[in-house]
Amino acid sequence: MKNFSWKLILVFAVIVAAVVYVLPTFEPALWPHKQINLGLDLQGGMHLVLEVDTAKALEGQVERIAQEIRDQLRKERLRKVSLNRIDGNKISATVQDPQILEKFNALLKNDFDFLKRTPRTEGGTSIIILEIPESEAENTKKLAVDQALETIRNRIDQFGVAEPDIRRQGEKRILIQLPGIKDPERAKDLIGRTALLEFKLVDDTLDVNAAVKGNVPAGREVLYRVEEDTDTGKVTKLPFLLKKRTLLTGANLTNARVDFDQFNIPFVSINFDKKGARDFERITGDNVNKRLAIVLDDTVASAPVIQEKIAGGQARITGDFTLDEAKDLAIVLRAGALPAPVNILEERTVGPSLGADSIRKGLISMLIGGVLVVLFMIVYYKGAGIIADVALILNIILIAGGLAAAKATLTLPGIAGIILTIGMAVDANVIIFERIREELALGRTARAAVDAGYKRATLTILDANVTTLIAAVVLFQFGTGAVKGFAVTLSLGVIASLFTSLVLSRLIFDYILGGRKVKTLSI
Repeated sequence: MKNFSWKLILVFAVIVAAVVYVLPTFEPALWPHKQINLGLDLQGGMHLVLEVDTAKALEGQVERIAQEIRDQLRKERLRKVSLNRIDGNKISATVQDPQILEKFNALLKNDFDFLKRTPRTEGGTSIIILEIPESEAENTKKLAVDQALETIRNRIDQFGVAEPDIRRQGEKRILIQLPGIKDPERAKDLIGRTALLEFKLVDDTLDVNAAVKGNVPAGREVLYRVEEDTDTGKVTKLPFLLKKRTLLTGANLTNARVDFDQFNIPFVSINFDKKGARDFERITGDNVNKRLAIVLDDTVASAPVIQEKIAGGQARITGDFTLDEAKDLAIVLRAGALPAPVNILEERTVGPSLGADSIRKGLISMLIGGVLVVLFMIVYYKGAGIIADVALILNIILIAGGLAAAKATLTLPGIAGIILTIGMAVDANVIIFERIREELALGRTARAAVDAGYKRATLTILDANVTTLIAAVVLFQFGTGAVKGFAVTLSLGVIASLFTSLVLSRLIFDYILGGRKVKTLSI
């Protein structure tokens, strides 16, 4: 009897816990707890497969190394050395003065010894080809994908998508599933924007029109500011001649938020860390009365004139922003820039109506399957079949409670997994009931037959379900999307099935046989 008491307490506690977690899904106003999350195929949303342009990431790394070498040359006052990036991951260093060559080689050996050097001479001019080693190049590409994954995850988290599925797929692909997304185009723009923020000086001493026609001076570049007339919708591009050297980047940002000016026009206010604040103060102090261009993804957002040295590490990005555009810009700046552009390889949008139809058909399938199983058990096993049916109903409740408690996502294959577990839940009871029938046929009493039946069937049931559970765990570990959704419900179904068949149904039999002289069983 004492054994019966603790089993009763255990079963009651498990069922109550499951109901507590499940109820908010059907009655959200009862208490503040998360509902069962629906996957992309059930509530609609967006499916994306992105590919990170790792070649661009490598080119960017090479360009940064080249800039570091230029800075060192400037610091050491070594002139007559020109650097140019060639073939993606190589730098061509041309040394015109033989006297500089030895000092330049010493600089490379001290600060850039990891670069592979291939020297040659052309017409008395020394040329050194600098190349990133293959292992370093592969590591740069791998880090680019990892950083892109983390940056995209941060952006989506700030965007406010519930239960997104973001994971790496292969060497340089990223799988993204956004259930319940209301504005797919806005989400795509947010995810795919590189958001590289740079501060560069505007060169007003040279002719920008000549540069636009193709006569771009060395160390300069032409970038445009896009302006749209709100009345006519006409888009114009205003050219700027900028110095190529980047004075400051968004890597030193600590915060970006949306503010409003006196005309209630939104702009993005940014804050730098201590290093960024010091650099920004120095840059503005050294370039008073010059224009400083704020460049975002090779587009000039604004180019204000520096009136005075700016301390405090604060700046603003203005433009013809809508409120949503300003919010999205603040999000991508806070999350950080992508290390390389990303390309959309696969795009699929599922409408909410299609998801609702999938839920309806899935529930109908589960209902029909459940009813047929319930009727079969009652017809074939009579009273014992009713016990199995009670265990089956509670099994489904336990699965739903497990989904809610684990904050797992229910998908269409997940519903298929639940339907499958309906049969599996009953299968364990069938094995037990057949063993009990065999014991009754040998002339044992009802109590003895039940005890012997459960004893003989337990090991078989454990073997079968544990084997299935191992397969489900493997599917969950290595599967993606629909496969993982199936694995979740299958795993929960197996655990719930073991509990209801070996504990719950046995508890009901113990209650029926306890303290009563039952001579026959309805089985």
